[in-house]
Amino acid sequence: MRHAGKRPVEGADALAALAGAAELRVAKGKRVQRIDLVERRPPDVELLALMLGRSGKLRAPALRAGAVFAVGCNQEMLDSLFGRP
Repeated sequence: MRHAGKRPVEGADALAALAGAAELRVAKGKRVQRIDLVERRPPDVELLALMLGRSGKLRAPALRAGAVFAVGCNQEMLDSLFGRP
């Protein structure tokens, strides 16, 4: 994946970031939504609605930790991704 500060990630490019990911986690406030991308992958339109902000660009922060692609910031989600108690 590239550094989004140079060229923002938009639309279909955001879906390409999910290649090889087994799970998508989206944080909005205190809520974390987990989406299984292997067994029950939602339609691309639904995934984009979760991943993109109002500007149509990938929400920040976005990161990959193993087979999990995470969008948004939530302390609980970050702790679970990086194995912190």
